Amino acid sequence: MSAETDPRAALLDAGWQALGLAPDPAAQARLLAYLDLLQKWNRAYNLSAVRDPMAMVSQHLLDCLAVLPPLDRRLPAAARVLDVGSGAGLPGVVLAALRPGWQITCVDAVGKKAGFVRQVALELALPNLRAEHARVEQLPPWGADAVVSRAFASLADFCAGTAAHLAPGGCWVAMKGRVPEDEIAALPPSVEVFHVEPLQVPGLAAQRCLVWMRPR
Repeated sequence: MSAETDPRAALLDAGWQALGLAPDPAAQARLLAYLDLLQKWNRAYNLSAVRDPMAMVSQHLLDCLAVLPPLDRRLPAAARVLDVGSGAGLPGVVLAALRPGWQITCVDAVGKKAGFVRQVALELALPNLRAEHARVEQLPPWGADAVVSRAFASLADFCAGTAAHLAPGGCWVAMKGRVPEDEIAALPPSVEVFHVEPLQVPGLAAQRCLVWMRPR
């Protein structure tokens, strides 16, 4: 199916524009190829509960693309980003496809998910994307400008498990639905929430936000 006749391409393009992102046909093509791989692997492995191709665009691609403008505002041009509990590579694959200057490492404790991300990096020619099959607590310090997660764990557990991987001046970025007031209240004094950023994901009525944290 060509880009002109693929309904996913039109949905992705509309969402891309709504988010104020600069047109990038090559990146858009890579993201649709990523969804093709995800659908193919989903037949054998349970990588994603979302099966409908159009829903994958909204719930996977656009949900992750919505975090890109906020990250652009705060991260350096050659950022090191650690995606923890990455699953099928969200948001890590999306970030790597759009920001070739960033070094992205996706970490997951499930081997088939890390293997899938490695295959994506190979087939989509993304040399800035790596995958680690490990518990994040077992990895050597990574020196990340940002440690990100998408529905991975409570904020307290997320920060406790990844603190060793922050570079000086680095931050945690948690993708959440509603503002997690209880989780924020449960954070230890050593962690400061310095910004809670509402997100508007094109095509999704559900609430989304980013919780930005740093060592106090």
